[in-house]
Amino acid sequence: MFRSTALLIVAALHSAVTSGLSSATVKSSQRVAIVTGSSRGIGRGIALELGSAGFAVYVLGRSTRLAPIAGQRPVADGLDLTVESCAEQITGRGGRGVPFPCDVSAEGEVESAIDAVWEAEGRLDVIVCSAYTTPPGNLRGKFWTQGTEMWDAVNGVGLRQVYAACVAAAPKLIETAKIPTGGGDATPPLICLVSSFGGKSYTFNVAYGVGKAAIDRLATDMSYQLKEHGVATTSLYPGLVRTEANLQMVEDGTWDAASGGLDLSVGETPTFSGRAVRALTSLGAEAMMARSGNVEVVAELAREFDFSEEDGSKPASIRSLQYLLPNFVFPQVERESGKPVPGWIRDNVPDILLPWSVFSSGPPPEQDTR
Repeated sequence: MFRSTALLIVAALHSAVTSGLSSATVKSSQRVAIVTGSSRGIGRGIALELGSAGFAVYVLGRSTRLAPIAGQRPVADGLDLTVESCAEQITGRGGRGVPFPCDVSAEGEVESAIDAVWEAEGRLDVIVCSAYTTPPGNLRGKFWTQGTEMWDAVNGVGLRQVYAACVAAAPKLIETAKIPTGGGDATPPLICLVSSFGGKSYTFNVAYGVGKAAIDRLATDMSYQLKEHGVATTSLYPGLVRTEANLQMVEDGTWDAASGGLDLSVGETPTFSGRAVRALTSLGAEAMMARSGNVEVVAELAREFDFSEEDGSKPASIRSLQYLLPNFVFPQVERESGKPVPGWIRDNVPDILLPWSVFSSGPPPEQDTR
C-alpha cells in the first residue's frame, strides 16, 4: 500500500516538473535530501531545517492523511504529524517538500523509495536515517527476560533497515559527487545516521545499546569505503529530546517511570537536531571529509557552529557536567545527605565535557544495578 501510494505521488510530481522537457534537462540543480521517519520527532525537525536551507526534501514516513496508522505512540490531540504536513511546511520555508509514504520496516520499501527519488531528481545529496520503532511496554529490563523480541523491535527498523537504506543510497550518492559544481569547495554528499548516547554508555537495555553502537560503527566503516568517492558519513547524537510523543508521556504521567526520572523540560527540541544537520551540510568538502565517520553530538555542534534553539538557548551536551551533575549526581547527594544542594553550586556548574573514555565507563549511579 505504501509503495503504490508513494509512487503515484512521485509520478505526479515528476510529471508536473518535467512536462515538455527531456530527461537530460530535468536533472535537478537543487540539492536533494531523503529523511526517513520524518513525519514526526527528530526526523521531522531535520527535514524542516533542510527545507529552510533550500533543499528538496523527500519526507518518508508511515503517517499519511490517506491512510492513518494505528499503534503509533500517543501525541497531543490536533497535531497533523503526517508526511503531507511536513512537506507543506518545508515548501513554506523555501524548500521543496515531497511527501512520500513509506514503511521502512517492510522489505524493499526503502530501496524502492530511494530508486524513485533518483528517477525523479537525478541526484541524491543527503540521506538521513531517523526512522525508529519504540517497542511497546517498558524498555528497561534484563536481556534474558526481554528475549529476541526486544532485539527485533529496536533493531529491525533501527539497524537492519538503516543498513538497507545505506546500501541503496550509496551508488546514488557516489554519482552525485561526480556532478560538476562550478568550482569551489563544494559540500560532499552525506549519509547521516541518527544514533544516541546509548552507543557509548549503557542506556535502557542491552539490545538498545548494541544497536546504537552498531549504528556508530556503520557510519565509521562506511566512511573508509566512501572516502575515495567523495561521500561523507556521520553518526548524530541528539540529547534528551522533547518529541511530540515524549511530551505526551509527561502529560500522561508515564514519563518518569520510562525515563528514569529525567527532566524533559531541559531537553532539546527536534529543531535543534535539524540545525545540527543543516550546519554539517553547509561544510565544504575538505572540512566535512575530515570529520567523516565521526560521532557528532548535537549540543556540541551548537557550540562549534554557533546555532541555538528557537528561543536562543543552547542545551548542554549529555556528557557535560552541566547536564550530568543536576540530573544524576546532585539527586544522589540529596538523597544520601537529606539536604538540598546549595543554589550557588547548582547555578555555577561549568560546561566541561567528560572524555568519552570516562563517559563510556558505565551507567549513571542510580541506573547501575549490576
